[in-house]
Amino acid sequence: MAGVDEVGRGCLAGPVTAAAVVLDPNRPIAGLRDSKLLTPDARVRLHDRIVRRAVAWRVVSRSVADIDTLNIHRASLAAMLDAVLGLVPAADYVLADGFAIPGLSLPHQGLVKGDQRCACIAAASIIAKVTRDRLMVAMDQEDPRYGYARHKGYATAEHLAAIRQHGLSDAHRRSFRRATLFDLLIDDDDIGC
Repeated sequence: MAGVDEVGRGCLAGPVTAAAVVLDPNRPIAGLRDSKLLTPDARVRLHDRIVRRAVAWRVVSRSVADIDTLNIHRASLAAMLDAVLGLVPAADYVLADGFAIPGLSLPHQGLVKGDQRCACIAAASIIAKVTRDRLMVAMDQEDPRYGYARHKGYATAEHLAAIRQHGLSDAHRRSFRRATLFDLLIDDDDIGC
């Protein structure tokens, strides 16, 4: 059985990342839980254990261009589908956090709050989160103006202030509706749209 989850759905910048994990029942991993409930250090330690002990794991990111073309929901589901289909060996059954995955021919189901209820989904959430966080740190090293290493692309006050000052970068998603997202904190002229 594989668990699959994604991270980065609610971000202003960067990819959406999904992971699928098949845990080895003979090699349990203590401490698995929703990645949001773990400290960054705990996530990294668990990530390394999962990678070493899992029967199979796969992580896939969908780019900002994919997100803007497909929309965030479809891009997230596409990343989840790609992660599951890339597992070697293939899974017999899939539990997905939140939603069933359209187009997945394997038996599967969506599980609401699955990352809090199921070890294999929690493992997938950890792999996805650590991978995406590392991508955001690398983006920060390439362009430190936005502080991606600190906020990972989420709409923090620091990130919004950086957008006000520097405008949108190529890493920013254009498909979010500004009036809803920025709640009138930023004028169109300020962000270069």
